[in-house]
Amino acid sequence: MKYLYGLAILCCLVLWSSCRNDFETVPSTGSLEFSRDTVFLDTIFTNIGSSTYNLTVYNRSDEDISVPNVGLADGENSNYRLNVDGLPGKTFENVQIRANDSIFIFIETTFDVAPTNELEFLYTDQIVFDSGANEQKVELVTLVQDAIFLFPEDLGNGMFETLNLGTDEEGNDILIEGFFLDNTELTFTNEKPYVIYGFAAVPPGETLEIQPGARVHFHENSGILVANTGSIKANGQPSSDPEVMEGEIIFESDRLEPGFSDIPGQWGTIWCTAGSTDNEFSYVTIKNAIVGIRMDSNDGDETLSLSNVQIYNSSFFGIQTLTGNIYGENVVINNSGLVSLNIGFGGTYTFNHCTFANYWTNSFRSFPTLILDNSVQTGETTFETMPLSATFNNCIVFGNEQREYAIVREGNDPFNFSFTNSLMRFEDPDGEFADNPLYSDPAFYPNTIFNQDPLFQDTENNNFNIEQGASAAQGIGANGVPPATDLNGTPRATPPDAGAYEATVFPDPEG
Repeated sequence: MKYLYGLAILCCLVLWSSCRNDFETVPSTGSLEFSRDTVFLDTIFTNIGSSTYNLTVYNRSDEDISVPNVGLADGENSNYRLNVDGLPGKTFENVQIRANDSIFIFIETTFDVAPTNELEFLYTDQIVFDSGANEQKVELVTLVQDAIFLFPEDLGNGMFETLNLGTDEEGNDILIEGFFLDNTELTFTNEKPYVIYGFAAVPPGETLEIQPGARVHFHENSGILVANTGSIKANGQPSSDPEVMEGEIIFESDRLEPGFSDIPGQWGTIWCTAGSTDNEFSYVTIKNAIVGIRMDSNDGDETLSLSNVQIYNSSFFGIQTLTGNIYGENVVINNSGLVSLNIGFGGTYTFNHCTFANYWTNSFRSFPTLILDNSVQTGETTFETMPLSATFNNCIVFGNEQREYAIVREGNDPFNFSFTNSLMRFEDPDGEFADNPLYSDPAFYPNTIFNQDPLFQDTENNNFNIEQGASAAQGIGANGVPPATDLNGTPRATPPDAGAYEATVFPDPEG
């Protein structure tokens, strides 16, 4: 019985505290302090809500105070939304702050730029505290971009349009949320950014052309899918401003806030499915996907060409290919949760002057930067294999692990590969691979240097320039290997450097 009595007392205390009168206060004197005088909500797309930003309001006095009015200058007409000390709204009265304490204000916005007829619109408002002689203000600023939105049709039953990827082992359809682009949507220009929800699919026999300077953004679990006999041609141009990258084509997520700029796995992949053909990417950057580019079962003529392509911050693979046929030059891949270049189930590959690196630090990494494999596992101990031909000329394969490539051969299908005039990391201090010719036979590694530092400029920020006069990659390349210029547009020396960049003088860190 005493336990029930104690519980009753506790309930009364809770009810009393929740219904008690507010603490005694004195009016605010206009001496509030703020964690910032302007809240920048970063860039958002029209009609897409921003992240939540916070403002801390301090009462530095020794008295409990009450602020008569707190609210948005535009009141209920404002497109900003507030939550003041736990209460949502746009205007508030008698906001109380204890002595030498603070409260939090959380701020969000959604804005439709279309009525302004502007491609970019700077939307502003103010949070106003008190009035008259005690009035204080904090500015709110948001850049809103207009965009072209592409998304699957709403079927009206809580479901959205889907794409059929075939059937599973039990004969069930494999469906993903997505849609086929129509003829009016098969050219992406640089006039406005594109925002894709679900998978935008290139129909069979059609080509998606992405023009120089285009920006393509993906919502969570979204991407591009190229169907059988379809093509994607994303051909950018060199940029005069490396910060603006006005000629580059950029694929990234639809989260534009700086805090999301380098977070892996924010969207799906660019998926060149079985039978897609003549896919081209040049002067392209792909960031923050689950898989940068996935390519399936294309074992005919060259079906994927990569030139001056950078792929960063993929939560699984930079490039994942099964029986692919790829030519790549001046390709840089870094920061992949599993493997930067994952070649599986054979195929035909040539890579010239490429830098394949992995300096992933977001979690434990158990796979190397690069894998060459001619098989797929079909049972507990059985494998299906395909022929493999892979040639790497004047490349760098490096990272923050001791062994940064793996060669996996099953069966008796032709298995040919070479790393020529390249720089690679594969440390084997105990000689575990000394008797494995795939790792020890110099015929596979002509003129290749191992385990010497390329001295990349800034791996944390995906800067893979190499240092002049110090990099082990300098001057080790073979002459005559295309392309004639590096990823910066610098003519290659004679002999050239390995990797995607010619060596350069690094700026003095002390200015």
